[in-house]
Amino acid sequence: MKDYHTLEVWARGHQLTLAIYGATKSFPKEEMFGLTSQMRRAASSIPANIAEGCGRDSDAELKRFLDIAHGSASELAYFALLSKELGYLDAEKFPVISDELSQIKRMIGAFARKLKADR
Repeated sequence: MKDYHTLEVWARGHQLTLAIYGATKSFPKEEMFGLTSQMRRAASSIPANIAEGCGRDSDAELKRFLDIAHGSASELAYFALLSKELGYLDAEKFPVISDELSQIKRMIGAFARKLKADR
């Protein structure tokens, strides 16, 4: 078991989730149960799965949850692009969110590779 609070990748995922919640506040009301909900769910899934994996008993289980977090980051990357192209996401926020997602995905991948190497 690992303490997820000590992981930079978890902290960055948490900060990104807060940013996504803030960015989606201005989305159209008709998107509340569509794109807004999907983006918030995908964003919060990243740190949530890292935290859940850290609470498991084995590195293999942690890696499985890291894979899920990585998938959620990819899903969020698409939703961010879609919301930008629909004109919902501020054009200045998109590159910041996109860059942070790329960094988080790299960090998750490196963490997973380290777990595999430590076996």
